[in-house]
Amino acid sequence: MQAHETQTNHASHNPVVALGASPVRAQSEMPQPVVRAIMFWMAGCPYCEDVIQNVLPPLRVKYDAQFDLLMLEVVDTQDVDMLYRAAALYNIPKEQTGVPFIIIGDRVLIGSAEVREQLPALIDDYLTRGGMDWPATPVIATLLPTASPASFLTSDPSAISTESAPTESDSVAPHDNGFTLAIAVMIVIASSLLYSVVSFAIGKTFDLPDWADWLIPALIVIGIGVASYLSYVETQSVTAFCGPIGDCNIVQQSRYARLFDVLPVGMLGLLGYLALLAAWLGRKFICNLEKLAAIGFWGMALFAVIFSLYLTYLEPFVIKAVCIWCLASSVIATLLLLLGTPPAISHFALSDNDE
Repeated sequence: MQAHETQTNHASHNPVVALGASPVRAQSEMPQPVVRAIMFWMAGCPYCEDVIQNVLPPLRVKYDAQFDLLMLEVVDTQDVDMLYRAAALYNIPKEQTGVPFIIIGDRVLIGSAEVREQLPALIDDYLTRGGMDWPATPVIATLLPTASPASFLTSDPSAISTESAPTESDSVAPHDNGFTLAIAVMIVIASSLLYSVVSFAIGKTFDLPDWADWLIPALIVIGIGVASYLSYVETQSVTAFCGPIGDCNIVQQSRYARLFDVLPVGMLGLLGYLALLAAWLGRKFICNLEKLAAIGFWGMALFAVIFSLYLTYLEPFVIKAVCIWCLASSVIATLLLLLGTPPAISHFALSDNDE
């Protein structure tokens, strides 16, 4: 992450941009109070786009050069670590850290709702008090523009001390980015997908005990729980609980969290699990639908696994963050495909014999 202070109209071309940079004034002029803040954001994050497109432009018009906003784009895992270290200075755990993330004075605003509701009032308050300098955040000190006049207010040094500032080694507890796990899950998904397709093509597979069929509704119920939670996170703009592995909030705030920028992927998964449950019930309890439901179940599970493989690939190689909830859903879909393959082969063979 490199710091470049530019004019606002170049914001989309730089990973780090400044909003409302003020020109250098002659020493004889009385400087106007200026409020300076920092905002972490990520391309493709709908909440960041909301702030950038709808919240910041009116503030730029109202305050002009009296409001400086240094925008730091979160691009890779090093940037994510920097965001976590900055959040740790304000006693914000990583589970509650997301973008947009604004530091203004000794205050932190997370999410588009907080920014929209609180940022204008904070700017007004600091302006009436004579302005506010850049946040005293040591982990990003090298990215800040040149020091501003000492007459400006600064954030409380007792709350954020450079002596106790986290370093690369001790700022945040060691955190597994989950890339190895995601790649391992990809291999399992791809192998299971190949096995299921080949088995269906040749009409042969391993036989499963009768009780294994009842694993299907159990897995679907778990999948519904996972998909429901992800749908809640995606639609309500809340912070997800990620656990010790991965950065699921980064994934949920990426452009890939919505299909065609409209339908949350979690909601698509929820609809898929409900459809799979309906197909299983049809095969199990409705004789007239037994064959169609078995083959339909396999087809839907096949699509779910292919889509899950695509999403799992995106996490370590494109988004550069891993969602443990998404990996769990991918594994569930893979198990459903494997469990649904024998019934599909059996009923497909019966259909051929009937003809």
